[in-house]
Formats: sequence, structure tokens, C-alpha cells
Amino acid sequence: MIVVRWIRAFVDFWIDFIVGDDWTVAATVLVALLATWGLHRAGLPAWWLLPAAVIGIATVSLRRATTRAGRPTPPR
Repeated sequence: MIVVRWIRAFVDFWIDFIVGDDWTVAATVLVALLATWGLHRAGLPAWWLLPAAVIGIATVSLRRATTRAGRPTPPR
């Protein structure tokens, strides 16, 4: 049982480390990596796709976070 608990804690750590607070960032980076690989396999220049995707998703994520932070909390 200790081994199973250790494996589960290990997997949980890596999922939390990679995904973090916003799963859409991790999903976008994964899709961008796959698309970059696909473009490269097709013989097309692909160096620009990953930086563009990261800049784009970082912008969207920051805008979402600041919009949420700027809203007043509803009264109880």
C-alpha cells in the first residue's frame, strides 16, 4: 500500500506542477507542441508556432485573472 500511495502522490505532484491553476494553458501548450511537430514533419517552418501560442495563451490567461480579480465580491 505504501508503494501505491507513493506513486499516487508522485503522479498528483506532476499533474499539479504541469497543469497548475489553469488547465487551458497546459492544453494550449500541448496542442501547440503537437501542431509544431506536425508542421515540422510536413516540411514547413514551425519555429514560430510555439512562441506565438505561449504569448497568446499567457495574454488570455492574464486578462482572465485580472478581470476576475477586479470584480467585487458579492455580498452575503
